[in-house]
Amino acid sequence: MKLKTIAIDDEPLALRLVSDYICKTPFLELVGAFDNPLDAIEFLSSATADLIFVDIQMPDLSGIEFARSLETAPKIVFTTAFEKYALQGFKLNAIDYLLKPFSYEEFLTAAQKARKQSELEANAHTSIEANNQFLFLKSEYKIRRINFDDILYIEGLKDYIKVYTTGEDKPVLSLNSMKSLEQKLPESRFMRVHRSFIVNLEKIDTIERSRIIFGKTYIPVSDQYKDKFQEYLDKNFL
Repeated sequence: MKLKTIAIDDEPLALRLVSDYICKTPFLELVGAFDNPLDAIEFLSSATADLIFVDIQMPDLSGIEFARSLETAPKIVFTTAFEKYALQGFKLNAIDYLLKPFSYEEFLTAAQKARKQSELEANAHTSIEANNQFLFLKSEYKIRRINFDDILYIEGLKDYIKVYTTGEDKPVLSLNSMKSLEQKLPESRFMRVHRSFIVNLEKIDTIERSRIIFGKTYIPVSDQYKDKFQEYLDKNFL
């Protein structure tokens, strides 16, 4: 399996170097090289990429802003001459962070991390379809298995999702969109009740005034999803 890969850097020499590194790596396929992240965004509107090597400090749009702009983000490796941006890259769940000037060996290590994660996700997807019991989420450089039975509800933020589960004090935080997660959850067990919330139907105990109550948390059922939720209640109401 080859990873479709894009290089983005406003410096011509740096862009050529990363492009050459991609071309000489057997499991990578160079599908685009851009000196402007806006051109890359336009490309991605009609094409797909598995992995992106992107510089951070660029005019018009930084690499950080570029990564945040992608609704379904491919795997990201940040390249930069400034070490101070490492924390921001970490918060965006980047695969790796390459400090310029970097060698092919360093580049290859980052690329291999991306390949390994892609393989894990592919295996996880197969498992989900086979048993419909769990999914895998990347959280803080780790891949976490989340059992459907353990999920209480999911909250969507601007760039992240929070998965609240039984038996854990803190939610699992992952760089993902609500739309992509919703597509992977079984419809018979989970329902979106608000732009920012998906609930596990099997965990609902109390409903009060169009609000679902999980402990001290009150989740509103918005008008957009009210009819569908009411239909579920009617089918299970005594």
